[in-house]
Amino acid sequence: MAIKVLVVDDSSFFRRRVSEIVNQDPELEVIATASNGAEAVKMAAELNPQVITMDIEMPVMDGISAVREIMAKCPTPILMFSSLTHDGAKATLDALDAGALDFLPKRFEDIATNKDEAILLLQQRVKALGRRRIFRPIVRPSVTPVTPVTPRSSSGAVLGSVGTSAPNVSAPVRSSPVSSIRASGKQYKLLLIGTSTGGPVALQKILTQFPANYPHPILLIQHMPAAFTPAFANRLNGLCKIEVKEAANGDILRPGCAYLAPGGMQMMVERTGVTGRIKVLAGSAEMNYKPCVDITFASASKAFGGDVLAVVLTGMGADGREGARMLKAAGATIWAQDEASCVVYGMPQAVASAGIATQSISLEHMAESILKESVRG
Repeated sequence: MAIKVLVVDDSSFFRRRVSEIVNQDPELEVIATASNGAEAVKMAAELNPQVITMDIEMPVMDGISAVREIMAKCPTPILMFSSLTHDGAKATLDALDAGALDFLPKRFEDIATNKDEAILLLQQRVKALGRRRIFRPIVRPSVTPVTPVTPRSSSGAVLGSVGTSAPNVSAPVRSSPVSSIRASGKQYKLLLIGTSTGGPVALQKILTQFPANYPHPILLIQHMPAAFTPAFANRLNGLCKIEVKEAANGDILRPGCAYLAPGGMQMMVERTGVTGRIKVLAGSAEMNYKPCVDITFASASKAFGGDVLAVVLTGMGADGREGARMLKAAGATIWAQDEASCVVYGMPQAVASAGIATQSISLEHMAESILKESVRG
């Protein structure tokens, strides 16, 4: 049965274009279109779509207001279309705060290097959100928090590049209480967090719980366009007790500071004495991800060995698996977000299924668990 999609945009041309792309996939079906946010709220309640694509700037009611009303009345996975500008980035982050789950650039030439790739990516994003069996808010108090990871069979592994693997929709495995995680007593020197779809909200949820005197540097790798990362770093910095900044080439790692990988670039780390230094590089044009979790994780394995706690959060695809494998081989600790609290259980499933992650932890309890493990009392 096809995933039902509601397309919302004030441009009749864009509504028609998105509808054509969505309907090209036999697993998707556009059931209606709306020209403003007020119509979208009404149609969402009446038609019960499984996914909504939403513009931001519209008459009568803007997209952010519409997201907020839909999430309050009939929660539905929402994919935002955004312009790659500073204002577009800020508005998109506001929409994610309101409850939207993912976003794509509105200009298709900004999505991918060619038309066919852009079409496929849009279809995959819509399917990834629509295949969620039951939509739930990202953070749910009832989620049981910690799952000791048991590797799955090879058929359960997530392979390939962004969007090539569907999110797992099987029932989440049974979890044990967060108190079951006992601090290992390891002396860490670095915290790494990699994420994609659903990551902005997840990172905000985690980092706002960290104290100002968190004792380690933090490297954040979020799949995000270049126009968005400065605004996202500024937003996190304004909300968090720790300092958050967009990473710059040559930055010296400091405790209690989080460095966000710049969009469109690759972030690496090298050891310099007792601390480390960040290298920001353009990277290969063939890379699927800019920034790439694998690249940052791999560089950290060489620079810091086992003195690393690495966490893989919600996201599509398998980025982070190979870098996490290198970290684990060097003695580092690898954790994954659990299935029940993920927007898309792709990246965390990849490290869990490969037997790399030692714990699967709910988003609700991830900050508590990180602090328990990495801060010595």
